Amino acid sequence: MLQALGLGPAEEAVYTALLVRPTASAQELARQTGLEQAETARTLLDLATRGLVAVGTEAESRAPDSADCEAGLQPARYRLTPPSVALAPFLVEQRNALDRAETAFSMLVEQYRNTAAHPAGSVVEVVVGVEQVAHRFHQLQRGAQRELLLFLLGAPVAVPREDADMSESFALDRGVDFRVVATKDYLDGCDIQRDVRASITAGVELRLVDSLPLKMVVSDREHAMVPLDMVDSGSEPSAILVHRSGLLTALVHLFEKEWAQARPLYTTTTGVHAEPTVDQQPTEGELEVLALLLAGFSDRRAASQLGLSIRTVERRTRRLMDLAGADSRLQLGWHAARAGWL
Repeated sequence: MLQALGLGPAEEAVYTALLVRPTASAQELARQTGLEQAETARTLLDLATRGLVAVGTEAESRAPDSADCEAGLQPARYRLTPPSVALAPFLVEQRNALDRAETAFSMLVEQYRNTAAHPAGSVVEVVVGVEQVAHRFHQLQRGAQRELLLFLLGAPVAVPREDADMSESFALDRGVDFRVVATKDYLDGCDIQRDVRASITAGVELRLVDSLPLKMVVSDREHAMVPLDMVDSGSEPSAILVHRSGLLTALVHLFEKEWAQARPLYTTTTGVHAEPTVDQQPTEGELEVLALLLAGFSDRRAASQLGLSIRTVERRTRRLMDLAGADSRLQLGWHAARAGWL
């Protein structure tokens, strides 16, 4: 964590080792950190120069170097300068550096818009090649500050799922709203089921549809990327990067339309399931069958009670399970209670 404040790995190791003891010599710290004693001594000298450590009271009259042992002197002992005092300037400097970087970023973006904002050239950018497509995908996800919108279908081509998961986690950790519409075929496979459950638990809002017209990622409604098959690209994976424009607005509207019609996914101990949409609610006859099944009636007894054939009861039960995304009648009962069907 101290490397974020500008300390190197060796400096962080020595500094954190001193946190757990009042004072220590270079030899003791070398044993504790696994560093060479000469490197530990150099690191202590650098930390002392930067005001992060001080020589212990019993050796304050001597400079912090490794020559004491050779001269037969008592090894110098070191102690931490209070972190609230010593590390505060480093934190301020890192904050100032971030402010300068954000200012430079804003200036570059504005300059680009002013100098390259030709309508025909700035709306769409073509990206060709696996590495370039993957690089731009990660740029969009990692650069998002407010919102990410995704269409997922089929198998990934340029960006492996595990790489996409890393970018997803990076965005969620920053508090980015993450909404995904996926097709049923995207959820095929046990590994995908596990990843989807982890994503939903982490905060991704995920909904399911039968089909989608295209894959897509939209970042902060400022940029979008859509895969593109190009005859002259040598069959390499390619995509178009869409910048802020009427085309981007149309893509966002397409996402919102699919999102409104899609079924929300939820997780249980048995897997990932989809909520039925409003027009896929059970009929009155199906709810009658459901009530008897949950009361412990067999299919034959329920059929007799309702004056139906066994096949009709089985057909209605099968549709109820499809609506609930359930693989067993136990799951069907759990979903029925959760959805308020009875």
